Amino acid sequence: MPTTGYSLHDWTFLWAFLAFSMPVYKYQPKLPISSLTKLHLHYKHSNIFYHQLTYSIHGFYDFFKCFLNPSSNPSSWVNDGCSASNFNQDFDLTWGDGRAKILNNGELLTLSLDQPSGSGFQSKNEYLFGKIDMQLKLVAGNSAGTVTAYYLSSKGSTWDEIDFEFLGNLSGDPYILHTNVFSQGKGNREQQFYLWFDPTADFHTYSILWNPQRIIFSVDGTPIREFKNLESSGVPFPKNQAMRIYSSLWNADDWATRGGLVKTDWTQAPFTASYRNFNANACVWSSGASSCGSNTPTSTSSSNAWLSEELDSASQGRLQWAQKNYMIYNYCTDTKRFPQGLPVECTTS
Repeated sequence: MPTTGYSLHDWTFLWAFLAFSMPVYKYQPKLPISSLTKLHLHYKHSNIFYHQLTYSIHGFYDFFKCFLNPSSNPSSWVNDGCSASNFNQDFDLTWGDGRAKILNNGELLTLSLDQPSGSGFQSKNEYLFGKIDMQLKLVAGNSAGTVTAYYLSSKGSTWDEIDFEFLGNLSGDPYILHTNVFSQGKGNREQQFYLWFDPTADFHTYSILWNPQRIIFSVDGTPIREFKNLESSGVPFPKNQAMRIYSSLWNADDWATRGGLVKTDWTQAPFTASYRNFNANACVWSSGASSCGSNTPTSTSSSNAWLSEELDSASQGRLQWAQKNYMIYNYCTDTKRFPQGLPVECTTS
């Protein structure tokens, strides 16, 4: 039996979970786990199977992330996730005049927006490379005009930035997940996606892997975007500026929903987004030095394996699935926007 510090009870729970989940997955072995969400349409006549399938989908990724983290507490996995983070220790509430709140002894953070103001927070630490996870539950109902932003950013006129932005919409219409990468103050690298679930009904994990070779955006463990280091082709890459984590909930009804045609309905205020289970496996930058030991760390010990992590063939397949089925805008195919030619990274393999 592997020696990770778990009891016989914990391992028994793992095998029971596997026995419970694998019969579900075998029906569609060629699909990524996340795409199993489509299967409920075929099996909803069976109440037992339907609930089994739903539990397996939403729990599979987080369960194994928890199980492989020896510092996590198995008793909290089902309801609370596995992260030992504490928002009081890791973040500062930076604006909103009380509209941002840390609750449940630091386990939950909420941002709210009303007509006078939105709210926001930032990490206490700066990072130079990292694997960042955060679980979010977005504004429910009519969220048109609102934007929930969750991103990494440095300071100055030639800043670097890695963006998740969630653009609200009318009730019943899907959220748009907007991504962008800025390097040395230059962005214009937007890719947008619909999600394959309702991001307001429950918490979902949004992750950024940032190492010297690439940036990977993931949702519930499924990669949706990869931005590679192509400095050899003249494309600047964020690698020299430490960044903090920021998040905010704010009104952007001049552009966020249908180009600004749909305005925020303030009768629905306050709008609230919730956060939990922050995790940063990252190089903390402090006083000009990295906690990983050098300015551009290359260590690949087991704890820092993410510093050289890349997409394997299975992950490449999930990336292609997400982009084929859920990408709704890609700057790399927008020839009207770039009549003089697409950006270099779009034409470099």
